[in-house]
Amino acid sequence: MRFILLLKARLETESGGPASRALITAMDRYNDELVRAGVLLDAAGLHPSSRGALIDFSQGKRTVTTGPFASSDALIAGFWMIQVKTREEALEWARRCPLLPGSDRGAASGCGARAAGLSARGAPHHQAR
Repeated sequence: MRFILLLKARLETESGGPASRALITAMDRYNDELVRAGVLLDAAGLHPSSRGALIDFSQGKRTVTTGPFASSDALIAGFWMIQVKTREEALEWARRCPLLPGSDRGAASGCGARAAGLSARGAPHHQAR
């Protein structure tokens, strides 16, 4: 099963400044563990929303809004795509995710696991319910 671990944006990631040496070291260690376990498919850190745009496809129109975006609660600072055998294994990896400075509510405030719903070819996969 494929899962995506999402690293939520915070004020520090939205500032566009460099990450601390301690955080970079922790992220490198975590990435190395994922690679050694053979579960990492892809990973990346994302630019702050000030460098992004949102395209709204409503009412038959395409409306582009450029960043930055006010609410960092819905923004993503990075991701890991992993392939594991169970949801529980994905959640265990999410619990081990390094936390950003100021993450005071445990892993849920920094990193969460979502089922990616991807087929072996990477195309969206729709399962019958």
